[in-house]
Amino acid sequence: MDWGMKNRISQIIKPKTGKTVMLAVDHGYFLGPTTGLDEEPRKIIAELLPYADSLMLTRGMLRTSVDSKISIPIVLRVSGGNSIIGDDLSNETITVSVKDAVRLNVSAVALSIYVGGKYEHQTLKNLATMINECEEYGIPVLAVTAVGKEMARDAKYLSLACRIAAELGAHMVKTYYCEDFEKVIKSCPVPVVIAGGKKIPEKDALELAYNAVRDGAAGVDMGRNIFQSQDPVGMIKAVRSIVHENVNAKKAYETLKI
Repeated sequence: MDWGMKNRISQIIKPKTGKTVMLAVDHGYFLGPTTGLDEEPRKIIAELLPYADSLMLTRGMLRTSVDSKISIPIVLRVSGGNSIIGDDLSNETITVSVKDAVRLNVSAVALSIYVGGKYEHQTLKNLATMINECEEYGIPVLAVTAVGKEMARDAKYLSLACRIAAELGAHMVKTYYCEDFEKVIKSCPVPVVIAGGKKIPEKDALELAYNAVRDGAAGVDMGRNIFQSQDPVGMIKAVRSIVHENVNAKKAYETLKI
């Protein structure tokens, strides 16, 4: 791994703690106007950015809703091609060229793979293609291990998906937390961040973050559990205290204004 690749990863996963708090606001690429981001997304993003280590979003959201003067590592969503009303969410393709990612000065790119889904081969090929092209520019690739409707979010399946992503050359993996999560971590040779998923009660989301980091995750990539919270800024601060300061979930929850 060359200097540029290492440097970009260190912008996302902070060397001091070996952890990261990624703020995901890329949901619109398949959900459209998502609650919390449906009106004035620029405003809520600006409020949360000071407490995020990196921002995961689409090309369109970056260009329209993030101030170019702000210095924050960008993880650019580069896959898509379907929606919640489409036939199959796993029918994704590469939607952004590496050259455009370079023009946007991103620190990493992200795309989904659907291991066990109808379009498994297509999405794994997308990942391999993006890795090959990004290697030329020293840009890390985050593989998002999306789960189809028929797939169980257990350690056996998630270990399979994460390991395949790493074997193909992904530099980081985003997946779900599960029982026996330590097995997923031990079987994956690259850093793993956990997804927040759908909105759940704040207390539960903080427990999720704490348990994941305790069990070896390199941090979290949360979106809806932050920007849909009754106290979005308080929530990202609480998550940050768990990830970087090892604060327990109960103490972190007590700081919220809800």
